[in-house]
This record gives sequence, structure tokens and C-alpha cells, in this order.
Amino acid sequence: MIEIKLPKIKVNSQKVGFFRFKKSKNNRYLLTNDLGEYIILPARDFQKFVKGKIRETDPVYPILQEQGLIRDKMDFFTLISEYQKKNLFLYQGPSLHIIVVTLRCNQKCVYCQASSRGENEKGYDLDMDSAKKIVDIIFTSPSQSIAIEFQGGEPLLNWPVVEFIIKYAREKNKTENKDLEMRLVSNFSLMDEDKLGFLVNHSVTLCTSLDGPEELHNKNRIWLKGNNYKHTINWLKKAQKVYKNKLENIFRPGALVTVSRLSLKYPKEIVQEYINRGIEAIFIRPMTPLGVAKDRWERIGYSAEEYIKFYKKALSYVITYNLNNPKTRFHENFAKIILAKILTEYDPNYLELRSPCGAGIGQILYNYDGRIYTCDEGRMVGEETFCIGDVKKDRYEDIISHSTVKSLCLASCLDGLPCDSCVYKPYCGVCPIYNYATSGNIFSQMPLNDRCKIMKGTLDFIFEKIENKRIREIFVKWAKYTLPESMNKNRDR
Repeated sequence: MIEIKLPKIKVNSQKVGFFRFKKSKNNRYLLTNDLGEYIILPARDFQKFVKGKIRETDPVYPILQEQGLIRDKMDFFTLISEYQKKNLFLYQGPSLHIIVVTLRCNQKCVYCQASSRGENEKGYDLDMDSAKKIVDIIFTSPSQSIAIEFQGGEPLLNWPVVEFIIKYAREKNKTENKDLEMRLVSNFSLMDEDKLGFLVNHSVTLCTSLDGPEELHNKNRIWLKGNNYKHTINWLKKAQKVYKNKLENIFRPGALVTVSRLSLKYPKEIVQEYINRGIEAIFIRPMTPLGVAKDRWERIGYSAEEYIKFYKKALSYVITYNLNNPKTRFHENFAKIILAKILTEYDPNYLELRSPCGAGIGQILYNYDGRIYTCDEGRMVGEETFCIGDVKKDRYEDIISHSTVKSLCLASCLDGLPCDSCVYKPYCGVCPIYNYATSGNIFSQMPLNDRCKIMKGTLDFIFEKIENKRIREIFVKWAKYTLPESMNKNRDR
């Protein structure tokens, strides 16, 4: 049992609304509440506030009042409306539907979390009958917004099924009228002109992997048939050109970076690679100890402290680039998501940073063998613990009401966990499957495990930077990128 020691303060409960707080290095205090509102106070103002001695004539008073931190001046109807906006995801069904069309792959990435099989192995492809049933299940979700994402293995190894699902989903949506988005996550090794043309014609968003400069990328992502980096860049360029000319209404082809131990030396070089390739954003996230990555963690993994050091350098480089290029749209996606939670009235519904998390209620994964899992991480565990159905026999109602879904909802609600007292609670979330993979228990959200350390280190750094006026202007711009135009009212204080 780990004892959590919280700072003790005497609060005038007649004057002060509910808040959480943290003292920073420069003797200032960060305060947050359940609405995601925040304020940073000098020590003197903080002491006046908690004692109920802030006066209406004090400059900080109207801000505290607007945020619901002055108890006798609360606008309950406005606060309730804001809380509803922050939790709109609770009223939706699963919006992200991941389909593993094959577990086969033609590359040998050192960190493969999916535990992919060899290119020529048999029995690891999704069949047409199961593919049709998957699409039928997807369209029974009550969510108006539906994203179908093809993953693997390497999805292009089972191209006929990918092609069928895209056509069938588009046809089905003519009567269902969902806001349908389709995405393909591929290493591009099997891409050709015909496939690219088909994907463009059916408005499928493309995403590949780019781990950084050539030497680093090729070490992380091993391909015996050629220069992986050069092949990926070649098709990325072609895709960017075609999509820019024909599909301005959807995201341009992008890429994801996976940070291995090899990557830690090159934060600036990795960011610069994305800038050089004309990609609008870089998404920096740590590896998760699942699949092959778990078995090789001692060789390719790192500590939370090592990752945070890397992330700070990388994000600082992105910020500096924005300061020097004020018209750029280049940003770091993970920071952007957090900033949308901090600076806007709406939550971007990033499934790993919500309470409860998105497992089973925000996303569902359909495996190559027809088995259904709570999420991508659920299938990566490599066992049936998080299997919640089978497309051959189960209906949507059976899947969504599965006991495992209920357990994961309970295990990822931050209320009652050690997280409940953390100043960063409004912006964070726990992953029960990470807990299971690292401790064998979905409820074992140990304070200061590596995931917790990384989140706290990231948020510490963002709130440190947000006090700089010029950087804050950049952060406000990033936060707006996350939301539709109708939601772009930001809380600029």
C-alpha cells in the first residue's frame, strides 16, 4: 500500500469553491476544478483566496468567480452547461472502430506492439463474410460520427478485404447518413498507383510511420526488401500531392512516430524530419509495454524520466519553430489535445485521456479472426481477457453490455482513485489495460507508475510554458485546431 501525502491547507469553506492545487517551483500555485478551469496564483493571492479574503476589487476576483471558485458567486446554470460540454462523450456510442484485416506483416519493427506474423503465414486474414458482419455491427452504434480505421499487421497484405469494406461502408452510409470517416494505417511498402487512386476516390485518410531521419527509421523499422525510409518517403510525397490536388476537405496524409530507446538521442532531428516532409503535425507518444515491445523492453524501452527529458526537448523545438515561423500550422499533437482540454470549453474526446476511458464505449476493435476487443491495446495483451464478443454470433447490444466493458469503465473512472486528488485530474485519464499489462490488475492504478510520471511531467511542462505570453498565443492556436469551427470559442484568460 502506497500512502499519498497531500499538502494541508486551511480553507474557508464558506467562501471558497472546490479546487485542487499544486505548488510550482517559483512559489506560485496552480488551481484547477472539475470543469477543467485553471488559474495560476502567486503565493500571496493563493493565501488570501483560501482564507476567503479575496475582495471584489481585486483584479483576480472576476476570474475566480467566472471559474466557479468563489462559493457565494457561482452561476450554477452556466457551470452545469460547461460540465455537460466537457462530458458530451458520455452520450455517444463507440465512434472509433478499428479493423485488423490481417495480422501478417512484411516488416520486423523492433517495437511491434501488435505481435504481427510473417508475411507468408496462413490463417491470419479477415474473411469477406466476417468483414461484412463487422460493418453491419459498426453501423448499429448510436454515434453519429463513425471512424473506421484499418490496422494490422500490414493492411495492404489483405487488400481485397480493405477494398470491400470501404465500398460496402460507403454504400451502406447512403441510407444510414453517418458522419463517416475511413482511415488506413500502412507502412506503404505495398502501395501502388491503383491502390492510391482507389483510396483517394473513396476519401480514405492515410497515415504511415516515420520514426525520424533515415538511419533511425531504418533501425527501428526493419525491411529486408529495400530501404524502408526511402520507400516510405517516396509514397508519402506522392500521396501528399494527390490528396492536396483532389481532397482538400479531409486530412492530408500524415505519419506517426514511435519513440524507442534509439530515438532518445534525436528529439530535434525527429521533429525537423517532419517539418522537412511537409507534415502539419508530429504526434509524440511513449511506447507501451505490449506485444514484442514488452518482451524487448530492457533493450528498447526507457524510464519515464528519460522519456520526459526527450519530450521536453522535442516540444521545445516545436515551440521555437512556431515562434520563428508565426504563420506555420506545424504543431505537436499530444500537447494540442491536452491544450484543447485546458483552453476550450469542449473535450476533444481523446480516448486515453477521459474518465471513463474509451475502451468498449468509445472504441471497439475487430480482430482478423472475428473476435471483438475493447480497444487496440486490449488485443495487444495477447490473451482473451479483453475479448467482448464475436462478429459471427454477437449483436451490438451484447458487445456493449459485456461485463468486461463495465469493469473497464469502473476501473478507469478517476473518482475514488488516487487520481481524484491530483491537480491534473480534469486533463488526464488512466488505462486499465496498461495497469493489467504492468501489474496484472486493471484496478491497480499505482501512484507514480511510469504512465502517471509521464503525464505529470508533460502537464508540468505545458503549464510552465503557458505562463509565457507568446507561447500561450501559440498554444491557443493549437487548441483551436482540435475542434470544429462551431466549437472554437476558447477560454483565453
